[in-house]
Amino acid sequence: MPARPAARSAKTAIPQLSWDAVRPAAVVLISGPESLLADRALRLLRDVLRAEDPSLEVSDIDAGAYAPGELLTLASPSLFGEPRLIRVSNVEKCTDAFLDEALAYLAAPADETYLALRHSSGTRGKKLLDTIRGGAAGAIEIVCAAVKRDSDRVDFVTAEFRAAQRRITPGGVRALVGAFTDDLGELAAACQQLLVDTDGDIDEKVVAKYYGGRVETTAFAVADAAIDGRHGEALRLLRHALASGADPVPVVAAFAMKLRSMARVSGVRGSSGELAGKLGMAPWQVDRARRDVQAWSDEGLGRAIRFLAETDAQVKGGGRDPVYALERMIEVIAARGEPRY
Repeated sequence: MPARPAARSAKTAIPQLSWDAVRPAAVVLISGPESLLADRALRLLRDVLRAEDPSLEVSDIDAGAYAPGELLTLASPSLFGEPRLIRVSNVEKCTDAFLDEALAYLAAPADETYLALRHSSGTRGKKLLDTIRGGAAGAIEIVCAAVKRDSDRVDFVTAEFRAAQRRITPGGVRALVGAFTDDLGELAAACQQLLVDTDGDIDEKVVAKYYGGRVETTAFAVADAAIDGRHGEALRLLRHALASGADPVPVVAAFAMKLRSMARVSGVRGSSGELAGKLGMAPWQVDRARRDVQAWSDEGLGRAIRFLAETDAQVKGGGRDPVYALERMIEVIAARGEPRY
């Protein structure tokens, strides 16, 4: 998934690109906290340079443990004039010596040398970043922003399968995103496993076969059944999830995500494509939330959300029996917000 480049400030005079658009430049700043995308950008840059010249020399510097003169030594011309890629990690922890020598290097970059600087976050090295972003040395910036929203994860999964020229259904995307909500690296690995181990189209059944035991996937199955009014099935799925080691907290979180999406689309007009951008959701998420909310009244949805908040407090230590709290919540939600107890 191409990370969304950050909005340019008035001081930014260099191209800001996504990880998969990285290209050779005298200085490549790779910024942002998403390490998976940063690592991919570095590998892609190395591969592009090696394709241009197999004699490429690759060197690594840890800016947090920098030895004075290290950058100048690695950037010095070699006997046979091979191109050089110098990868610098931990720029956010750089020593004063590195900062001074990197700033000096920007004023006169070495020929046939590509300097890739990895800065994840923080203000350390700000002067260096400002100098690069001001246009020094013909630099470019690769923005690896944190992937936090579901819509970003959906874009990531969709891009992974598109790049492999394989089809994954919207339901398959949703199931995969639901199974890996915390770690982009795990989500990427899951995509690759499915690509290697399966043939043909990938749907939610295929995803469930490989990852149905994950807590998040099970939690969403419980939520889907309850929201659809299938009380008995929701209870059965819940008990299976709990018996498999699921914790009540992520189960409530799955319900919260679903109900929040329903509340956001309730009564809002516009196409799914239009609303997706405004609400930070994928178009298929808008369509699903609209379908889910059709059988609900605004009052019932409001009551369900309030009851959900109470259940959340109970499963986090505010109640004596988290399982009973979950069962009551499912009963209320399966009744579209109309308690039956």
